[in-house]
Amino acid sequence: MNVFQKSLYLWFTFMYTLSVQLSKKYGSIFTVHFGPKKVVVLAGYKTVKQALVNQAEDFGDRDITPVFYEFSQGHGILFANGDSWKEMRRFALTNLRDFGMGKKGSEEKILEEIHYLIEVLEKHEGKAFDTAQPVIYAVSNIISAIVYGSRFEYTDPLFTGMADRANESIHLTGSASIQMYNMFPWLGPWVNNLTRLKKNIADMKMDVTELVRGLKETLNPQMCRGFVDSFLVRKQTLEESGNMDSLYHDDNLVFSVANLFGAGTDTTGTTLRWGLLLMAKYPHIQDQVQEEISRVIGSRQPLVEDRKNLPYTDAVIHETQRLANIAPMAIPHTTSRDVTLQGYFIKKGTSVIPLLTSVLQDDSEWESPHIFNPSHFLDEQGGFVKRDAFMAFSAGRRVCLGEGLARMELFLFFTSLLQRFRFTPPPGVTEDDLDLTPSVGFTLNPSPHQLCAVSRL
Repeated sequence: MNVFQKSLYLWFTFMYTLSVQLSKKYGSIFTVHFGPKKVVVLAGYKTVKQALVNQAEDFGDRDITPVFYEFSQGHGILFANGDSWKEMRRFALTNLRDFGMGKKGSEEKILEEIHYLIEVLEKHEGKAFDTAQPVIYAVSNIISAIVYGSRFEYTDPLFTGMADRANESIHLTGSASIQMYNMFPWLGPWVNNLTRLKKNIADMKMDVTELVRGLKETLNPQMCRGFVDSFLVRKQTLEESGNMDSLYHDDNLVFSVANLFGAGTDTTGTTLRWGLLLMAKYPHIQDQVQEEISRVIGSRQPLVEDRKNLPYTDAVIHETQRLANIAPMAIPHTTSRDVTLQGYFIKKGTSVIPLLTSVLQDDSEWESPHIFNPSHFLDEQGGFVKRDAFMAFSAGRRVCLGEGLARMELFLFFTSLLQRFRFTPPPGVTEDDLDLTPSVGFTLNPSPHQLCAVSRL
């Protein structure tokens, strides 16, 4: 772990440990001050559910911190509020579904991409390699195909630059210096990570604008290829009708695309990498997954419809999401009006952190919250069971809009890779040596590591 990674880890450890300790002392709702800013922290499944689900409107706004404002100036989907956010989220949901999110259309895109990913892994011939780039690029291509209408080659410098910058930006956003900037914005000129973030954002805008320009030149309103085409057609239609104050403007397009690309890449790619690492860490669980896949599917390509017949594999995927806990503190919310929660008055505009870690590791909901235990999602007969406290995609108005796509991707990628390869530590490294300490950024990635993908064919 280098100095940068160590500082991120120490910062997160301090923040989470402090939150857990405070919740034990003061209960499931308590206030902390980050510099001059008052923040309410919600801990535990029951409290987080009550706020985000039962009182969704009250807690549904986004807290747009200084660094989030740097990302998008209030445009797009992730870091926006009000009518613009509502319209962009509605439009994104509608069009992602139209272009196959969670349906047969996306299954075909994913299966095509799995073929390319397997080719990359086979080239390593069972030798140790870093899983980060091939997995991230493969997952990036799924959202790219839906947003732009086509995939990219893994060697395309435009594509690799976008994916690498998105990954770096997510890490930088979780750094201690950026959190200090959020508390004291006047520190901005002296925060090197902020300078790097601004450069990444400027480069991202330039790349997306260039891709949009190319799509605009070949646009056919009767045959939309992806999200961008649909947005351009809507924008053109509104302008032709004389509506020049429409929410369908270039900034909302660029930042919506950036939000979809970044969020659609990092969360799924990170979770899949955790899954492969955990299989190498716990080979007896990998054995059971592969036995089930071989028994139920054999050598044919796994399909989404196989999920119902693979309860143990499905449980392992869910347990990976639970334990990996990649968004431990969620993206901060803010109250949309004065609200009372469990007898506590919370003023309109107050920043609220739903501590998702405290939900996914709530010891009143999970039998062994800190241990990798697929039985959390299995009944006594070995059937898959849903758990209410499984909030890996958050909940309420800000629940991940790509949940359906992410679930499909995780299942198809995981089963296909486990069907084809056995994942092991590098030579000279034991299962006990594999480190599950996260590499902390805005999301929790596995620490840098290598695995061997040994062909099972």
